Amino acid sequence: MTMTIFQCDFPFDGPWGSQLAEEFHGLARDIASEPSLVWKYWTENAELKRAGGIYLFTNLPDAEAYAEKHLARLAEAGVRDIVSWHFGVNDNLSAMTGAPCLARKNR
Repeated sequence: MTMTIFQCDFPFDGPWGSQLAEEFHGLARDIASEPSLVWKYWTENAELKRAGGIYLFTNLPDAEAYAEKHLARLAEAGVRDIVSWHFGVNDNLSAMTGAPCLARKNR
């Protein structure tokens, strides 16, 4: 299994913290149902006014399909200056440094 990271961030004026969690609860539940998604870390930086996420998928095709859907949703909402990437995961090194899911597998 080749794990894939999809990372993206974009300009965001808030809300932040618990208010963000409250307002985006429905979106989080929708994202949680994406095929082969293992987890998502929601990222936010109020000082830089940027938010986004780091997603772990079990395969590249599902990560790419989700990225296409997500980037289209952001563009439809008028979001610009979106930065996004896909990365493969080095399982062995990641497990050695305590990566979630991988550390248990290789202990």
